Amino acid sequence: MHPMTDKKAQQYGVTPQSVDFNDWYNEVVKKADLADNSPVAGAMVVKPYGSALWERIVRWLDDEFKAADHESLIFPTLIPMDFIMREADHVEGFAPELFTVNKIGTEVLAEPYVLRPTSETIIGHMWSGWLNSYRDLPFLHYQWGSVFRAELRTKAFLRTSEFYWHEGHTAHATQQEAQAEVRMILDLYHRFCRDILALPVVRGEKTASERFAGAVSTFSIEGMMRDGKALQSGTSHYLGQKFSRAFNVKFQTAAQAEEFAHTTSWAISSRIIGALIMTHGDDKGLMMPPNIAPTQVVIIPIGRKDNFGEMVAEGDKLAAELKAQGVRVKVDRRDGVTNGFKYNDWELKGVPVRIELGPRDLESGVLVVKNRTGDDKETLPRAEVVGGIKARLDGIQAELLQRATDFMLENTVTVDSYDEFKAAIESGKWVRAFHCGDPESEKAIKDDTKATARNVPLDDAEFFAEKEEGVCVHTGKPAAYGKRVIFGRQY
Repeated sequence: MHPMTDKKAQQYGVTPQSVDFNDWYNEVVKKADLADNSPVAGAMVVKPYGSALWERIVRWLDDEFKAADHESLIFPTLIPMDFIMREADHVEGFAPELFTVNKIGTEVLAEPYVLRPTSETIIGHMWSGWLNSYRDLPFLHYQWGSVFRAELRTKAFLRTSEFYWHEGHTAHATQQEAQAEVRMILDLYHRFCRDILALPVVRGEKTASERFAGAVSTFSIEGMMRDGKALQSGTSHYLGQKFSRAFNVKFQTAAQAEEFAHTTSWAISSRIIGALIMTHGDDKGLMMPPNIAPTQVVIIPIGRKDNFGEMVAEGDKLAAELKAQGVRVKVDRRDGVTNGFKYNDWELKGVPVRIELGPRDLESGVLVVKNRTGDDKETLPRAEVVGGIKARLDGIQAELLQRATDFMLENTVTVDSYDEFKAAIESGKWVRAFHCGDPESEKAIKDDTKATARNVPLDDAEFFAEKEEGVCVHTGKPAAYGKRVIFGRQY
């Protein structure tokens, strides 16, 4: 019997990943109460559980930005159309995605606005009035908010017409300072993904055809999802003096000369939640890494009608002991719902640890414990569970990172012929291959295989940093970059 034809599976479960990964993802997002569709085409409503997850992401990153002396500010959602048009590469990259505001009430605007797709232009305009001397620099700014880009094919968190992010924007006196900023942010993103989200990501530079519209160079972190596709999980761009020239962001140097500032921009968006879902999930639903999980431990009181209230009270006492250690814990006090439903519900939501507490357990001084990453339950002394909870959570965090790392490495292949390249891509792998760097060749590869160049790993990247020489897998010309490029199909 197909798993989803069983009524119990339909009530509790989701389509297995191996049957339809797309259906699995959509069902997990909805059944785990992360997000729902909205009456606005292409946009989503983020529900409390999804919002709690995003808040934790925001809090960690915001603290790191401030620790690195960056200051937050707030810019308008509307940007004059003229601003977008000033930087040629920028407008070419974003024009098809722009939402335009032509009227206020019944009055037709002489100059339309666009809903911001990103804010380099309006920030550059304001900087031009704030910047006078090299003593004013660097500007280290960022803002939290939402941006708008028309999406033909939407998918909650991954591709929506409105999505949430921070956008960092900095201005520097020299190219070296700006490039150091770009790399610092890239490494911060890498550390966030690895240590907090348990996501193994490849740090590298984008090829010319994959750069951000208007950037001199773009660096990214790329993660592999459980279906083998790549997800660009964060970007950091060196914009050179392009936007400074377009918006007259210049300053007087110490030598009394006039110079345009060197600028950067960088972002992680709410699509990182999509990465989290698709990297760690299984056929039961989500798997939340403990370091980011809104709820790290759920306590399930087990009892009959006559003693259920007593067991809830005992669950509250246990929760207080765990909270005293800084653990994020929830007691499931729902009455009239079966224990089986609760177990499946919390597994679907990916809570790292479940503790079951019943009258017999209370009498025996034990607790029944189950990790989300395993199938077996353990019956352990209460003191052992409470005293070892932090170590248990750390173990789950490490297990999820190792599981995801092993999957990425096992599903990345090195090839030297185009036939091998096509076969590997078709089987859902990432490919490491030499490439000549010609954008036309990249386009031909994409048209032929639907695979794109994800990035060229950095020399000190955690994965795939080896320097090698060879010939292009597609054209046979001498390879660029001095190493292999990562190719894969993408979200």
